[in-house]
Amino acid sequence: MVLNFGGSSALREQILEGAPVDVFASANISTMESVTTADQVAGEPHVFARNLLEIAVPPGNPGGVNGLADFARPDLLIGLCLEGVPCGDFGRKALQNAGVVPSIDSNEPDVRALLTKIELGELDAGIVYVTDVASAAGGVEGVEIPASANVTATYPIAVLASAPRPEGAEAFVEFVLSDMGQAILSRYGFAPP
Repeated sequence: MVLNFGGSSALREQILEGAPVDVFASANISTMESVTTADQVAGEPHVFARNLLEIAVPPGNPGGVNGLADFARPDLLIGLCLEGVPCGDFGRKALQNAGVVPSIDSNEPDVRALLTKIELGELDAGIVYVTDVASAAGGVEGVEIPASANVTATYPIAVLASAPRPEGAEAFVEFVLSDMGQAILSRYGFAPP
């Protein structure tokens, strides 16, 4: 089994261009819907996890970021994921929910690139997923986003219609949806479907 952990939008484009893929898991429903609409999905997608957003800051929080309102401060270096990328769309929605017009200095192609810039201290803050802050193992600190502004990311998974190994693909999706698969996801901070 070969795993490709690219951004959802990039993976969608690979699938739509004919890449040989067995299973697609997306960080949002709309990206999965575009693959489904193109008749690339066998059966129906299944929601397998949920996630929330969190502000990531470098260790020690040198910019003194306390919440989403700080994203309007022109003295800070602020990053988001690009528009059209799930983390970028969700981050912008959270800022809109909070009534904040951000002063964005960097738009990154995916959440990993954004997190890396924050870890390196190149940015004072960015909006990523709760699971990204947890996986950074101290490389960043998290600042909670209030529930009133936060956005829930819903993750669907599906076997693709042109899967080279459909039996293995079905088995993998069943495992992800199983109690054992859900327990693994929970250990990494994902919420249940």
